[in-house]
Amino acid sequence: MRSDDCVYLLLLIAIPALVLIHLDVAPYTKVEESFHIQAIHDILAYGIPAQNVSETLRWQYDHFTFPGAVPRTFVGAVMLSTLSRPFIWLNATVDNQTLVRSILGLINALSLLSFASGLQRAFGRPTAIWYLAFQASQFHIIYYASRTLSNMFAFSMSTLALQYLLPDPLAPTLYRKRCQKALFLLATAGIIYRSELALFLATNTLFLLLTRRISITGEIIPAGVTGLLIGLAITVGVDSFFWQQFPLWPELAAFIFNVISGQASAWGTHPWHFYFANAIPRLLLNPLTYLLAIPFAFAHPSTRSAAAYLAIPSIAFVAIFSIQPHKEWRFIVYSIPSLTAVAALGSSYIWTHRTKSLIYRLLSLAMIGSTLVSFLCSTFVLLPASAANYPGAHALNALHTHAHSTKPHISVYLGNLACQTGVTRFLETPSFPDKTVSHSAPEDRPTTWKYDKTEDQKLKSSPSFWDQFDYILVEPSEGEKVVSLADSPGTWEDVETVTGFAGMKIIRPGDKAVGAVEGRVLDKFVGQQGVRLWEMGRELARRVVTRGWWVELTMEPKIKIMRRV
Repeated sequence: MRSDDCVYLLLLIAIPALVLIHLDVAPYTKVEESFHIQAIHDILAYGIPAQNVSETLRWQYDHFTFPGAVPRTFVGAVMLSTLSRPFIWLNATVDNQTLVRSILGLINALSLLSFASGLQRAFGRPTAIWYLAFQASQFHIIYYASRTLSNMFAFSMSTLALQYLLPDPLAPTLYRKRCQKALFLLATAGIIYRSELALFLATNTLFLLLTRRISITGEIIPAGVTGLLIGLAITVGVDSFFWQQFPLWPELAAFIFNVISGQASAWGTHPWHFYFANAIPRLLLNPLTYLLAIPFAFAHPSTRSAAAYLAIPSIAFVAIFSIQPHKEWRFIVYSIPSLTAVAALGSSYIWTHRTKSLIYRLLSLAMIGSTLVSFLCSTFVLLPASAANYPGAHALNALHTHAHSTKPHISVYLGNLACQTGVTRFLETPSFPDKTVSHSAPEDRPTTWKYDKTEDQKLKSSPSFWDQFDYILVEPSEGEKVVSLADSPGTWEDVETVTGFAGMKIIRPGDKAVGAVEGRVLDKFVGQQGVRLWEMGRELARRVVTRGWWVELTMEPKIKIMRRV
């Protein structure tokens, strides 16, 4: 086997492996993912009701208690719940939250591998290798591939669509069919998951039309109409049932609320250049991809046409979408595979010509070095920092370990920060999960847990509200307020304080480096011996290279676990 074959195969394996590693290091979810992960839990835990539908959904499902600003689609939740069922039947003890996220992550990983395969057919093996290397070193795509955001449900469909649009040595009629499939996928994903894909669909359609690759009657209308009808049939059918409103099209409601009414601006605004100056560089991560490889691909005659074909629809999408005041990187994540492919084109040309010029040889070394540094930064800096951002999940797990079986019934209040940083229904301990337990003798029954997530500040200002709880998971400042509301001193005591990520800290010469966050991640994979080796390497680097200076991740108290005495 040739060396490039080995590298290509290793990188193909690396993409799904890295997605699963990131999931294993950071298995919890944030508030942005909460709707979909709670919906998946409810479908798996309670099933889809066939009788007394409205009453059952309102009584058991989380979205009626916490509906959010706008309704979201259940289509992704139904899909992941269905795909996870066989694995749960085979192993009832499997961690369901990790399972469903693994399935989503692998779906997105396979779409990235499919895109790489298309690049290999279109531009050769070196381009595909550079694409996979860049993709493996990008943090956000790998980390968020398994996260239950609407954008990541749509990401696999948009990436597969981009793969269909890649140049291919096919007969023109067959290539037009591939273009039609791509437009159909983008239309369907936009209808069901994210409305901004309508703009991504528009820029790609217009570019294909202007370059005479498709026609209005032959491909655009059939793809658009079919995608519209199938997408609407799926989302209106599924979501009208789960929300008990007919007809309901969640993405239309979200578009009206966020864009037409301008309510998205309440979550913050950014200047028009945010996506180009901030979001895209962060998503690509490796600075040489956008400072060297992409400009080179556009400048060199051999790659200019292919770079334009890959990048123009995505750049146009980002430019037009920049008009919207509220900006988040996940709104433009669909453009990253194409932009990464352009960087791979430029790097591939530099690499294949490295023996012909000293400049190309130096640039090749720079690209390899920057990709390695980006990978190390992504894996050993950004991943540990992000994994430390879920104090709510860690606090709830610690509470279960501390208090389980200490009382027959335990009532817990889950504060706002805890709910935003990892607490989901998957982590809650179910009460009497089966009939054999519920009919057993009282002394043999496990502890029953009741969880409360009240947000009403007026209710929370009353001492009687807090009297109903045995434990509370709150921020330190809220814990002080609860103590001050108590009828007598000593009513509440601290059980444990859970820390969370607090930023980067510069270690000066003479100061001791702790590296608690980094050590926690390394211990998970290489054990204490690996941690000791890393600490020795760190001290050697401080002594020989940085002259005592260092940068490390820091933690600070985030959530208190308090017990009512």
